[in-house]
Amino acid sequence: MQIDFAEPGFLADPYPALDRLRERAPVSFHPPSGRWLAAGHAAVDAVLRDRRLGRFWRDTTPAEVFEPFNTLHRNQMMENEPPVHTRLRGLVAKAFARGHVERLRPAVAAEAKRLLDAAGDEFDLLADFAEPLAVSVIAELLGVPAADRHRLRPWSAAMVRMYELGRTEQTEAAAVEACREFAEYMAGLAAQRAAEPRDDLISHLVSVRDGSDRLTGEELVASAILLLNAGHEASVNGLGNGMVALLGHPGELARVRSDRRLIGSTVEEMLRFDSPSQLFVRTAAVDLEVGGVTVPAGAEVAALLGAANRDPAVFERPERFDAGRDPNPHMSFGAGLHFCLGAPLARIELQAALSALLDQGPRLEPAAEPVRDPGFVLRGYASVRLVFP
Repeated sequence: MQIDFAEPGFLADPYPALDRLRERAPVSFHPPSGRWLAAGHAAVDAVLRDRRLGRFWRDTTPAEVFEPFNTLHRNQMMENEPPVHTRLRGLVAKAFARGHVERLRPAVAAEAKRLLDAAGDEFDLLADFAEPLAVSVIAELLGVPAADRHRLRPWSAAMVRMYELGRTEQTEAAAVEACREFAEYMAGLAAQRAAEPRDDLISHLVSVRDGSDRLTGEELVASAILLLNAGHEASVNGLGNGMVALLGHPGELARVRSDRRLIGSTVEEMLRFDSPSQLFVRTAAVDLEVGGVTVPAGAEVAALLGAANRDPAVFERPERFDAGRDPNPHMSFGAGLHFCLGAPLARIELQAALSALLDQGPRLEPAAEPVRDPGFVLRGYASVRLVFP
């Protein structure tokens, strides 16, 4: 079988096709894209952990047109392998380790409650709650002034559309312009924090050192934008996908309502059941075997995270949403060297959001049919209208 990643039926519900792909073979070749597809949990895990399969950045061409996009990605840890990745991640992790994430927990909970109070009885989960919450949290972490925060979401949304499998010239032009504006803004903010440091992540990224080593200006800007984009998209789409799934399993919704100790496991199940990130690509540095097939040097392997998260060899009744699923070794944050650095922040945000939704009223129901955003790599909804009846 050959998957059409742009077919509307597939985008609406990719899991039956992904199940068939995984049942046929854990790794198979996909002629339309020229990539190998890893669909089994063990195969996806192997792809993400094997350092012979890596992220080797190649500039998007023509390079002079895509210079702002290329500069940001060339200097991100996500697009590099050791020793460059080791150095960048080590410096960013040092700044992260200063207690920034955990200190935000009370503020995230308070902001979630404030947004729901303002949203009223009927609201759009994404536009009125998930998106402003995500922007507020990541902006507070980085130290972006409140007056500028409205600019972050449009920049992020334009940039991440470049990662979809089918993109247009208009998509590319918007992404390049967003990269240029975003980078200029972050560079200016970093200069302000260098002159007047504060207790925020930008200030600490400016000052962090490993011996005599520190982030260059381009690396600092790229790292800050990566943290914002990755954290924002995972949180918004994770909450949207997860709440639609939870509302579709009313018994599980009642279960977590009655036992708030399940908040943590419910969030993990949200991430597993309908992953906000569906595909990570790796390139083979040498000929190697993975999932029983030989992948030649230079070939790309797409690790299908959503397919891995539905593997019945790992998850009992994977098609069922289980609020208390334990263990739950989902792949939604990746694995190995490139495991998501912002995963702890995303978990805090999703747990606070779910708690606030459950606290807001004794019932929560769909107010309209949710509307899918027509993408696959970053899977989410355009609108999810809910009501507290």
